Amino acid sequence: MFAVYAARIDRDQPLAGLELGERPAPEARPGWSTVTVKAASLNHHDLWSLRGVGLAEDKLPMILGCDAAGVDEDGNEVVLHSVIGQSGHGVGPREPRSILTERYQGTFAEQVAVPTWNVLPKPRELSFEEAACLPTAWLTAYRMLFTNAGVRPGDSVLVQGAGGGVATAAIVLGRAAGLRVFATSRDEAKRKRALELGAVEAVEPGARLPQRVDAVIETVGAATWSHSVKSLRPGGTLVISGATSGDRPSHAELTRIFFLELKVVGSTMGTKDELEDLLSFCAATGVRPVIDEVLPMDRAREGFERMESGGQFGKIVLHNP
Repeated sequence: MFAVYAARIDRDQPLAGLELGERPAPEARPGWSTVTVKAASLNHHDLWSLRGVGLAEDKLPMILGCDAAGVDEDGNEVVLHSVIGQSGHGVGPREPRSILTERYQGTFAEQVAVPTWNVLPKPRELSFEEAACLPTAWLTAYRMLFTNAGVRPGDSVLVQGAGGGVATAAIVLGRAAGLRVFATSRDEAKRKRALELGAVEAVEPGARLPQRVDAVIETVGAATWSHSVKSLRPGGTLVISGATSGDRPSHAELTRIFFLELKVVGSTMGTKDELEDLLSFCAATGVRPVIDEVLPMDRAREGFERMESGGQFGKIVLHNP
């Protein structure tokens, strides 16, 4: 079958290890389901995999892709939960949880196999392309906001780095949940787009906000860390799920963190139950993922290049005819 896969690890030029071509189709195994992929979305996780982060060389070649929506063996339209082994279903008793493509072949292919427990019904209100955006970036944003930040309608939140998948999701979900959302971006067009999606104000990174916020959604890392800490009200919460600009800020702001009793919470992906809630939320409210571009699977390299350059606003989706 046709697939998009990591053939080599290159930490400095990750796309040098990206290949498109034929790979073996998944084999049937007890407790697993094979899904025909209709749409799959790109994540920065895929670029990190090409750099060898979370993907060992002895696992190569590895079909990339965490997220997908498609059709199962019984003809049902489904969405995949990307965390394998979270419940123990489909894996050995001592195997730790992993994200798809760290141990098992991914979704950028005609078919993918996952534990049957990881297969959820796709709401009929969502297209395959829309549903394929939810299991990583949008689920991460959902958990950051409503589980780990614990914000409620009327609260305020700062979203750093508008344009990325998680950040865009946080703006849209926050607005739909009645939050007062502020956003940052270096790019004027992305700031304007953030306002169109419901942010009350969009500013350059580091700019002073009109008020201190209840929570910060942080995916940028070192470049925005100090601004994130300084933007919080006393007792506020900073939730971090990524560090695309690096994980070693020049100043950790420890004095401010302890003096103002701020909370710093790490967040990774989300649970199957949270994905079910997110799917229901989108179906019931009309909220839809922001899609930057939809490409056929055989043009995946274009999508990777766009994501690596940071030029996208929202999700890049690959589809099979």
